[in-house]
Amino acid sequence: MALNDFLMKHCFKRSLWVYHANAGACNGCDIEEINAFTPYYDAERFGMKLIASPRHADVLLVSGPVTRNILPRLKRLYESTPDPKVVIACGSCAVGGGMWFDSYHVIGGVDKVLPVDFYIPGCPPRPEAILWGAAVAMGLVKDKVKPYRYRQEGEGTPTLEVPPEEEIELTGQVLK
Repeated sequence: MALNDFLMKHCFKRSLWVYHANAGACNGCDIEEINAFTPYYDAERFGMKLIASPRHADVLLVSGPVTRNILPRLKRLYESTPDPKVVIACGSCAVGGGMWFDSYHVIGGVDKVLPVDFYIPGCPPRPEAILWGAAVAMGLVKDKVKPYRYRQEGEGTPTLEVPPEEEIELTGQVLK
């Protein structure tokens, strides 16, 4: 059993305390993330609670591309969050750097700096998508897509490769 699966099924199965961190976003994702925790969407029915201190957090919900000036602060934030912890990259900028991926002041997505456990794409992601991503992370619902990675080999075109440990089984058939 993978570490993420163990954490989500045994340690965090009833509640997730979420600390929201902005790593240089345009505030579009921030508005949607905060909206997901309002009474309209009622994230507390899943046991999710937005908290004000990383020292009490189970989850770091990071939005925005990682900029050079936020890098040491983001690392310090990660280190101040107690173990076990889960990192969720929320929004296109946090997933891959967004439209600023090749700018001089942007390092890239959150996965260039921190070990990211779950990704929620979108620009900005809707509150429903954020709640769906958190529900997938908690194991309340099953994944709809299989994980895959794009890898560049030399100067050729990107190839699609699924590592054996990331294959999923649907109705008795292993997808490759």
